[in-house]
Amino acid sequence: MAEPANLETAGPLLAGATGEPAAPQAGTEGTSKEAPPADAAKPSGAAEQNPDAAAKPQGEAKPDSAAAPAAGGGTPAATAESAEKGSLNNPHSDVKSVAEEGYKKYMAAGCNGCHGGGGGGGMGPPLTNQVWVYGKDDDTLFRLIALGSDGLQKQGHSRKGSENVVGPMPAQGTIVKSDDDLWKIIAWIRTINPSSAGGSSAAAPAPDAPTPQ
Repeated sequence: MAEPANLETAGPLLAGATGEPAAPQAGTEGTSKEAPPADAAKPSGAAEQNPDAAAKPQGEAKPDSAAAPAAGGGTPAATAESAEKGSLNNPHSDVKSVAEEGYKKYMAAGCNGCHGGGGGGGMGPPLTNQVWVYGKDDDTLFRLIALGSDGLQKQGHSRKGSENVVGPMPAQGTIVKSDDDLWKIIAWIRTINPSSAGGSSAAAPAPDAPTPQ
């Protein structure tokens, strides 16, 4: 008579034969998930040496960089303060070509309040006569408008003529928005005042130069 099979040893064999899943072996649980690549969790390069570098966004702008002013300040006042005396010249040699635009800038800046809508004067001196209180060259006119008469005198300029005025010329170097706008205003003044012909700095004689006989 055959001996009965040992149930303890036959158990695993019967489980495989009936299609039931075998019990997992020790140490094999959770091995079905793929382990992340070895380099994924490891910071590389500068980030490994400096942990703060990884948290800082690349290309981050410095706080003050966007608000930094342009060189020279970008205003006629700044130009008049920094430019060497006698170095300022109107880039618009054909004054008539920009006169209309210069007149618009003149009105927009409120120059008509003192000098009149057509430059004929009022509280301030007329721009149409032959009297040029400090001179008619480009450099002087630019500085006079930008810095005012008090600021011009501080730079060493002195009166060459006189007019009946209410007060000193106020500085307009931050009211007129750009150097080019101011040059166009000066160009317009030259078109309404024939006595300003030859008033560019290039054509004006040096202060101590003898007058040709």
